[in-house]
Amino acid sequence: MDIKDILTQFNNQAVMDELSKSTGLKAKKLQEAVKLGVPTIMQALSNNAKNEKGALSLSKALNDHKDDKVDDVVNFLKNVDTKDGSKMLGHIFGKDQKVENNLAKQTGIETNDISALLARLAPLLMGMLGQQNSVKKAQTNDLSSILSGVLTGKATKSIMDSVTNMFDADDGSVIDDLGKLASGFLKK
Repeated sequence: MDIKDILTQFNNQAVMDELSKSTGLKAKKLQEAVKLGVPTIMQALSNNAKNEKGALSLSKALNDHKDDKVDDVVNFLKNVDTKDGSKMLGHIFGKDQKVENNLAKQTGIETNDISALLARLAPLLMGMLGQQNSVKKAQTNDLSSILSGVLTGKATKSIMDSVTNMFDADDGSVIDDLGKLASGFLKK
């Protein structure tokens, strides 16, 4: 599974209809937000897994979500725990909403709507990664390589190059570099 495989889940009309229904977002705006939100979450998880404390925390979270029923994405999204998703985002991005604010600016979507969308996507991604982690029986120090595997591949190179550049720009901060990422995606 790589980021393209994950994003492919959102080509399903039923999945997008469920996200639209639960967030109130229109199709085009929703697609833009998903194309930006999923790789941003994945890259932040990868960055967090690069240090021991972050890897331990992520390992526990993936173990907690390894049995989530993410194979039926529509049903999962109908029943997703958005409170848990919001907590996940706090761990992934930090407590402030700078990432959500920047995504909102880039997509023209209200910050609270971006937050609602990401609170649905984070548990789905954690469930998918939890299953993959469980199948591979990864050790904590292997999480970074699993996430790297998800974030690489020929088909995903341009997507992840943009995300990686965002995280690696001048100070490595996702906050001030998110605009560059979003601009690249929205022009495609």
